[in-house]
Amino acid sequence: MAQDFKKTLNLPKTKFPMRANLAKREPDFLSFWENEDIYNKLREKNTNNETFILHDGPPYANGNIHIGTAFNKILKDFIPKYKWMRGYYAPYVPGWDTHGLPIELRVLREKGITKEEIPGATLRSQCQAYAEKYIDVQREEFKRLGVLGEWGNPYLTFRPEYEATQLEAFSDMAEKELIYKGLKSVYWCTDCQTALAAAEIEYEDESSTSIYVAYPLLDISDRFPSLAGKEVSVLIWTTTTWTLPASQAVAIHPALTYGFFPTEDGHIYLFAKELQGKMERISGLEFGQPLLTVKGKELELAMTRHPFYDDRELPIVLADYVQLDQGTGCVHTAPGHGVEDFETGMRYNLVVANPVDSKGVFLPDTPLVGGKDLSDGAEVILDELRTRNRLLGTERIVHSYPHCWRCKQPVIFRATEQWFVSVAQFRKQALQQIDNVQWVPHWGQDRIMNMVRDRSDWCISRQRVWGVPIPAFYCSDCGGLVLTPDRIRRVADRVRKEGSNIWWELSPRDLLGDLASCPACGSTKLRKDTDIMDVWFDSGVSHLSVLENWPDLSWPADMYLEGSDQHRGWFQTSLLTSVAIRGRAPYRSVLTHGFIVDGEGRKMSKSLGNVIAPQEIIQKYGADILRLWVASTDYRNDVRISDSIVKNLVESYRRIRNTARFMLGNLRGFSPSDILPYKELTEIDQWILSKLQRVISKSTQSFDRYEFHVPTFIIHQFCVNEISSLLLDTGKDRLYCEHPSNTRRRSAQTVMWYLLDALTRMLAPVLSFTAEEIWQYLRKIDPTMQESVLLADWPTIWEQADDRALEEEWETLLSYRGAVSRALEQARSREIIGHPLESRITIDGDGKTMTSMQRREPSFWEELCIVSQMAFAPPAASMERFEDEQTGLIIGIGPAKGEKCPRCWRFTEQASADGLCPRCAEVMERLSSEERLD
Repeated sequence: MAQDFKKTLNLPKTKFPMRANLAKREPDFLSFWENEDIYNKLREKNTNNETFILHDGPPYANGNIHIGTAFNKILKDFIPKYKWMRGYYAPYVPGWDTHGLPIELRVLREKGITKEEIPGATLRSQCQAYAEKYIDVQREEFKRLGVLGEWGNPYLTFRPEYEATQLEAFSDMAEKELIYKGLKSVYWCTDCQTALAAAEIEYEDESSTSIYVAYPLLDISDRFPSLAGKEVSVLIWTTTTWTLPASQAVAIHPALTYGFFPTEDGHIYLFAKELQGKMERISGLEFGQPLLTVKGKELELAMTRHPFYDDRELPIVLADYVQLDQGTGCVHTAPGHGVEDFETGMRYNLVVANPVDSKGVFLPDTPLVGGKDLSDGAEVILDELRTRNRLLGTERIVHSYPHCWRCKQPVIFRATEQWFVSVAQFRKQALQQIDNVQWVPHWGQDRIMNMVRDRSDWCISRQRVWGVPIPAFYCSDCGGLVLTPDRIRRVADRVRKEGSNIWWELSPRDLLGDLASCPACGSTKLRKDTDIMDVWFDSGVSHLSVLENWPDLSWPADMYLEGSDQHRGWFQTSLLTSVAIRGRAPYRSVLTHGFIVDGEGRKMSKSLGNVIAPQEIIQKYGADILRLWVASTDYRNDVRISDSIVKNLVESYRRIRNTARFMLGNLRGFSPSDILPYKELTEIDQWILSKLQRVISKSTQSFDRYEFHVPTFIIHQFCVNEISSLLLDTGKDRLYCEHPSNTRRRSAQTVMWYLLDALTRMLAPVLSFTAEEIWQYLRKIDPTMQESVLLADWPTIWEQADDRALEEEWETLLSYRGAVSRALEQARSREIIGHPLESRITIDGDGKTMTSMQRREPSFWEELCIVSQMAFAPPAASMERFEDEQTGLIIGIGPAKGEKCPRCWRFTEQASADGLCPRCAEVMERLSSEERLD
């Protein structure tokens, strides 16, 4: 009966499971990190070291996290973990944005009431409870992603200390006279019934009816006598019919050429000369050659009559924003319903009329349309224009139109009394500060630069309840506005102690004490402002409310990291408040990532059915697969995700995991005392260690540049190519078949120990759960290692192992191995051999090549090429001949001579009585001797 030699082999053995089962196993590591207080141990370990502060942009606390939120939080998590391992003191304090309209509306809808039907303090308490509920939900979801941070003490914008610092920031800006209240045309959401800032606007395609309306020109013959006795009208264009009741002027471009075009019925219409053909198509009229052409500037302050308010005369005004791509070159102007219209109105001292209330209904005393909503009012206006023969045409157009970012409804422009930050006063300084920031990627600089350069003053007031109050008072006797720094700070002091609900609960006297009087007239009859601050002001001062209130943190932050939409949002509002108060940017660097889209590049939408929930991926595959997805993408562009992308990532993950498992299995019986000095390692092991130094170097450089997809790719390729396909494949013979303490085997184990140790550390910021799992198995080999991989140091270059000359030499050696492998594959396909170990080969070639190969013994090449016998000679007549075009080698392949060793499967012509090759016979003799000694 043949002897079973399998039990004498050093086959890999480990309890590290092949199946990751991450969804089930990851929560155990979360518990481990929490129970062992790993975050605070990191703080202790790196205390007094150089700091790196990544300031968390607060997600909104009103629902479960989505795939974009998960991407953002995981991307952030990579950085502090890497910085901790590099020795920085890198605290991460997560936070939440808790005030604002969505929460207030959700609470009111659940209660079935309006904000007027419930006391302000009561509504605010219910809003806070709602926010706290989703803070807890999101906190657990973020922790489940493997994000490490100060979860027990996050920052929340409703906390009194946060609100007080916000009010103090408001006071600083008021003291510099950067805060004012004024009538201005602002974005207004009639559904949410509040003003909106530019950062709260999303542009979507909207189908609208554009109309062409005749405004009669008055006394135009006084300027142009040739028009005497003729009926002349200027033809205007608008896409917002409902704004015509507020029309106060007609805007034209000063440099455009305008023509007075006659029709068959004797009427004359004024519009841009270039648009004659278009106007004939839309109106159905036939216009003759213009009786007169003039430049727009020649028409300034000519008077027209409103198309249906006969008592209103309107001037023609000049505006550079009038273009020829749409309309007639003549635009009706309503300062109460447009930003550009408002600015034009200020220049020409026009009436700023706003006949529309907060719900989008015309005020009762508005002629013709009073009491009607905007849609019904527009129909009435169209009917009136037709009756008066003032409507020359209509057409449907699709154009980009502003929508509310919360309710997704179209907004209107509406002139109201609002609070503003005077950005114009410090815009130049803000633009200069943008140049002092590192923008990753670099295009972020141009993006925010253009937005800040073109932005108007910042509307910071909202007509709601759930937020930080604007701490202004009004004198009931003299009507004056009371907004002084000392009074604001008095309110801030009370808020710090008792919370901002006191604004709704206390009287001005209780809030201000001895300051409860009008500085102008001395009256004590004060009333409070009813507006709250824009939530973008809330989060925009987080650099003060957080970085200066947490002992671990410091101002300014080293990094802000959010999606590209935040160039007009948090990045910008933080910059504005910081420059206004401190004169510099609140961050040293800003990293921007793209949006999450599906596998075809489409925006995710429930209607398209392409939404992927992070919770589903975690439940099916585990959080490390999500983390690998984040690390594998180039976040500088839009990021794709789909089921097929996730499945490919799962396969990539398996290759990394199986490589680690194979190495752990082969470290059975190994201990740190078995580590060999570098000079005693085999050449291939020295080569792989040098390649490892290259991986460490490139990965470190890429992490420093925040290019996380680069080290992820490098490590994966290193595992697949150099480790699995070469080192482990060629090393199986010495690992399995040599005596357990054989130096060549110990060399392989030594290099696997170094590989696992370094790769696990480099994987820790990305595959945190898997790295921890591997680390705990390594600790069983060496219990002196840190108790968590997250407490370990980042691997550094081992100078002795960094051998560029050896790597260059091995490029040549591997090219020869490649030639042999190609020949073996052809021989297998021709059924000359089966397994490569069943072959013997000969190598021949030019003198230079053979000199290079013969520097190493045939046994070296037998191991590297995984063949039983190899010789430097021309192919024998009985061998199949292969010529390799790439290397010029001539390779002969034939069946191996001798017998197959039943233990190592190599063929030998010197078999023992048991059929063993000399090496295996020696090992067996030694093992038997050791058993006898035992």
